[in-house]
Amino acid sequence: MNNFPHVRCEVSLKIILKDKQGKTLILKTEKNSSLNGFYDLPGGRIRENEVKLPVIKILKREIKEELGSSIVYKVIERPISIGRHKNLKKEDVLWIFFTAEFKRGKIVLSDEHIGYDWVKITKANYKKYFIKGAREGMAHYLTGKLQ
Repeated sequence: MNNFPHVRCEVSLKIILKDKQGKTLILKTEKNSSLNGFYDLPGGRIRENEVKLPVIKILKREIKEELGSSIVYKVIERPISIGRHKNLKKEDVLWIFFTAEFKRGKIVLSDEHIGYDWVKITKANYKKYFIKGAREGMAHYLTGKLQ
């Protein structure tokens, strides 16, 4: 008999996309978002029909959906951080972060976000931009320590 209930959660793949100056692309969230008033990172959830696909292929689909098809970037193909998040539906979401280098192209946002900025993210300022899973993931990324 198993006395340990299983935690069920969605999995979201996120990217820390940096330009040549070391600035990170952050996405302004809508008012009805669980991240309202803060920023998000590009990426999103693994769909049920994608569970057997390579993770990087899923991440690239999400990037194309959220940032358009004209950008060129190079993904570092290993996870760099993790974070946890509860969305507005109170569903648990595990965020897995990757890094990438932005090469060129025009960013064309989907309707999921209302704007974007390129910002130098540091240990001193990341809490200003992020909450929930994004904050936890960026803290781990910046400090090397899980929260």
